[in-house]
Amino acid sequence: MDAAAVTELVEDAFPECEVQVQVDGNHYLVVVIGDVFDGLPTIKRQQLINKALFQHVMDGTIHALHPRAFTPAEWAQRQS
Repeated sequence: MDAAAVTELVEDAFPECEVQVQVDGNHYLVVVIGDVFDGLPTIKRQQLINKALFQHVMDGTIHALHPRAFTPAEWAQRQS
């Protein structure tokens, strides 16, 4: 599965968010940035992203998923 396909799946689950995907073999770093994560603990944020890609993790298409979720303010702070 290429980065564009993963991006599309995650964008469908989080239509108001910015999505970035990096692929290395069958390892996927998925970064989602949006207000939807405001006030949520890290584990809940990761669970939401995992849910969007669950089928592909279970069938082995995605071997390793590394979800990262940030609010826009958190993302801006990381970029500084």
